[in-house]
Amino acid sequence: MSRVGLGLRLILACLFACLLVSVSAFAAQQDQAQKDQSNSIGQPDQPAAAPLPGQDPLIRPLDSKQKKDNEKRFKKEVSDVFKKWLDEDVAYIITDQEKQAFMQLSNDEERDHFIEAFWQRRDPTPDTPENEFKDEHYRRIAYANDHYASGVPGWRTDRGRMYIKYGEPTEIESHPSGGSYERPVDEGGGETSTYPFEDWRYRYIEGIGNNVEIEFVDKCMCGEYHMTLDRGEKDALLEVPNAGLTWAEQVGTANKGDRVGGVGLEHLGLNPTDETALQAKEFDRLSDFAKLNAPPPVKFKDLEEVVLHKLSYNLMPFDVQTDFVKVTDDTILVPITIQIKNRDVTFVNKDGVEKGIVHIFGRLTTIGGSIAQTFEDTVEEDEPAEVLPKVVELSHVYSKAVPLRPGRYRLDLVLKDVNGDRTGTWSKGLLVPEFADDKLATSSLMVADDMEPVPTRNVGTGMFVIGATKVRPRLAPADGKPALFKRNERVNFWMQVYNLSVDTKTHKPSATVQYDVISQATNKPIIHTVENTDKMGNVGEQVTLEKSIAAANLNPGTYRIEIKVNDNLSKQAVAPVATFAVE
Repeated sequence: MSRVGLGLRLILACLFACLLVSVSAFAAQQDQAQKDQSNSIGQPDQPAAAPLPGQDPLIRPLDSKQKKDNEKRFKKEVSDVFKKWLDEDVAYIITDQEKQAFMQLSNDEERDHFIEAFWQRRDPTPDTPENEFKDEHYRRIAYANDHYASGVPGWRTDRGRMYIKYGEPTEIESHPSGGSYERPVDEGGGETSTYPFEDWRYRYIEGIGNNVEIEFVDKCMCGEYHMTLDRGEKDALLEVPNAGLTWAEQVGTANKGDRVGGVGLEHLGLNPTDETALQAKEFDRLSDFAKLNAPPPVKFKDLEEVVLHKLSYNLMPFDVQTDFVKVTDDTILVPITIQIKNRDVTFVNKDGVEKGIVHIFGRLTTIGGSIAQTFEDTVEEDEPAEVLPKVVELSHVYSKAVPLRPGRYRLDLVLKDVNGDRTGTWSKGLLVPEFADDKLATSSLMVADDMEPVPTRNVGTGMFVIGATKVRPRLAPADGKPALFKRNERVNFWMQVYNLSVDTKTHKPSATVQYDVISQATNKPIIHTVENTDKMGNVGEQVTLEKSIAAANLNPGTYRIEIKVNDNLSKQAVAPVATFAVE
């Protein structure tokens, strides 16, 4: 018999054996089904295993079979409304734990309660009827659907997903038609032609860093921009011989075939000024993309947990003040000042030196939940043991100035007394003002216990430094009382005025500044002075006001400082007020 005939007979024998096995298995299944049906006649339905008393049904452990059963039951029983909420509305923001818990719920009432709690956990201002996070989230979905649809709804596209998760980029470089493209040096230089593409840049994304770049390429030229790790993917001439050459390929020091058939992450030419830059950039891009869906790294994990879970501790009190100073039209400097009483810090003696340590964790989030800024720092106080009794009656003041765009934010602060293992928290909504060009406005009016010019080399840098002046605020205590000064101290006032009108002929503003220190007890001014911008030297549409008085000139009591600015040209006026007290 030939080898072909023998092989054919073996194949037929195998097929026949498989058929017998299948028939036998089917018969066995039918027989078992009949037995199960006969045994169930007249028997009540067996209830599912109930959780143990006191056990949370949402977190009971499930084996793989139970998980599959839950998924099947969920798809069969849950209405389209809840499916859409889970699979579309919150697909990018719901955690795995939340999703698992939601799929275990047994009725619509429980699901409604779950959804309500889901949004409440993310509400930056739970004490108000509005949920800014929820409103911003659905606004982003609507925006993505309006702007990024490409055969599928916009929220399902890569651009839509990034917009929903991280909000509007700081900058978008768009090439909707592709075409001629001059490569930057770090992509190899030279001219080529590209498919449509977009580069999104975020100034800061928590856990990834500054200046995060995401590239989207529409290689099919059908409006479907997908996120790519390879900046060379947009090159429409990549596989065309002798076309779209890099600088090195043009002069013959590199071969385009090596770029096209290379094994690297990106199909780019070498940087002619730094041949190692491409490999480093590829690693950075790969690392950034891996981090986009990873939790942000935090130095003080225990403090982040307090913020994330919104636990409330009152074991370590501290005072907080936020101020607003214009930097540019769309950037506002927000000095965050924290005052810690030394008596609330645990000092430990080591080699005759008393040491107190406080960890500070701060996080600013937008109303949509995106992290705008995060800062962490350690405050240490070292004092000789013999002077500690005097030091504990004093306070330590810490400041962190963060630049923000105008808008609403939530500020969460957590402080931990390291030696005493005590924690304090503080949370508040912030409205960062927008200084319109045509409206007279001022920065925060700051009442300070220290105000002095800084050396030229330190202008704009260092704690408490605003421009060319060091301004250390005297904080008001949390009990609502005003900032307190002793009679041997000086009370300082600092404020900036913005958008003064400038005369077209003299190129100078014309405004009066009136200072009034008013007694709260009698509501009468104790100090009254008036200045004119004509005598302030070389001033323009912005002017910085600095005044200082001796507390000894005031009787013990509570006062308010009112600085009224009248713009004689625009006929606008502003009159910010601050309070303070003298012992």
